[in-house]
Amino acid sequence: MGFFDKLKAAFTKTTSALAHEVKRIVTRSPRLTADNFEELEAALLRADLGLAMTHQIITAAKTAFETQGRSGADFIEIAAREVEQSLAQGNPALPAQPTGLTVVSIVGVNGTGKTTTSAKLAHLVQQRGETAVLAACDTFRAAAIEQLKLWGERLHVPVVAGAYQADPAAVAHDAITAAQARGAKWLFVDTAGRLHTKNNLMAELQKVHRVIDKKLPSAPHEVLLVLDGSTGMNALNQAREFHKAVKLTGLIITKLDGTSKGGAVVAIQRELGIPVKFIGVGEQADDLQPFNAKEFADALFETR
Repeated sequence: MGFFDKLKAAFTKTTSALAHEVKRIVTRSPRLTADNFEELEAALLRADLGLAMTHQIITAAKTAFETQGRSGADFIEIAAREVEQSLAQGNPALPAQPTGLTVVSIVGVNGTGKTTTSAKLAHLVQQRGETAVLAACDTFRAAAIEQLKLWGERLHVPVVAGAYQADPAAVAHDAITAAQARGAKWLFVDTAGRLHTKNNLMAELQKVHRVIDKKLPSAPHEVLLVLDGSTGMNALNQAREFHKAVKLTGLIITKLDGTSKGGAVVAIQRELGIPVKFIGVGEQADDLQPFNAKEFADALFETR
């Protein structure tokens, strides 16, 4: 199964509800009325596309139907293209530093899949022929270090770890030293999950980043927020707070398989302007893939 097919399968709940509802509304009458557009707006909001993106789609659709007429405009196609254009803004790539080590900090709330994602990112760059090291900076969650070590053994990626309850900033410091000694190109820092509403935990994350920057100026070069795709608009609140505390450079969306909340990805990018860099649609190492705006929009609205 190709990645687009996996993505489309992951969106089954979203598209079955969204596409079915949109088709029901647009095929019910010979022309779209104000009431029809209100229904379409409600359908888009129920899919967690957010107010800004929903307004953008409705405005574009009204313009198209006014200028082209019913026969020349397809609401689903219009919606998909508006979403694609919005998501295509920003740089979805994960660029390496021209020389030396590139440090990537993986952050997020508990249970989003940060540890697994860190390992999958290391695997992805190794598939490109680049060397990677993992830093086990979640020193609080039971079995977090063992989990990352197991992934490291499975994917042949070195893991730098300390003891449980150790200072995560100290582990990050040591990991940079070890990665540089190995001549590695990438260091992925698996941080502890923390509620975005807990100021003390967010301050601790800021400390980790300060220590990283002191050890390697301008690092971390990327700060990626891992979001559980099934949490819907709650993910937007998480993104807002993490972005305030530590400047985010990208989003990684996991656990999209089986969710009906896929549209929240669009709402987050639309409001905060943070590019979606990777998307996960399964448990295997290869199921984390670089984000493709067109494929995401096509899968979301079931256009092919």
